[in-house]
Amino acid sequence: MSGTHQRGSPLSPVLLAGLLMRPLPTAPLQPILGAAMRVMRRRHPEAFDRLHELHGALIVIDPVDLPFALAIDFSANDLRVADERDRATATATVHGPLMALIDLIEGRCDGDALFFSRDLTIEGDTEAVVALRNTLDGAAIDIVEDLASSLGPFARPARRIVGDAMRLLGAFADGLETLRQAAVAPLAVRAAGQAARLERLEERIAALEKRARRPRPGRRDAG
Repeated sequence: MSGTHQRGSPLSPVLLAGLLMRPLPTAPLQPILGAAMRVMRRRHPEAFDRLHELHGALIVIDPVDLPFALAIDFSANDLRVADERDRATATATVHGPLMALIDLIEGRCDGDALFFSRDLTIEGDTEAVVALRNTLDGAAIDIVEDLASSLGPFARPARRIVGDAMRLLGAFADGLETLRQAAVAPLAVRAAGQAARLERLEERIAALEKRARRPRPGRRDAG
């Protein structure tokens, strides 16, 4: 899955899509997630073989810009929409923007850098998440290619449609970031001006305090 993702901006196409999806039921996603898991197992059997150390673990992947989270149940090699029980009993939970999570899964970014920059955060068993990340790093996963490969004669047009959609998504994200910067710029200028005025005021107060501490001419200490 190629493309440049804007992870840091709070305003993104994924966030807007998530807001539109909020009132929709998540049940229709389950067949899609099940099919995606089967495709991944077929395309990357060596990666799943290396995940034996995670047997029994339940890791919740929480895209903070979408209204639902995913649960990976390594007891049954199951991928599903996480419910409240999954969230409460998870071995570990990874929080982050969807695009950052995809970057991590596909190995197109430094996982340590993402966690260090706080783009991604972990709750629970960090070692389980590190084991999962290390396995994914060497798996050469490409989500679009992997899923398109299961479409037979429709694989090629599906790749083209997704490629065009990702380019539009990137252009939309750039436009939103430009809009955000345009909206924030006047506030930044105002904040800078207020900081400068505050600094000058502090300098004046310091000068007045210094002047007040000076002994007055002709004043003698009482003895």
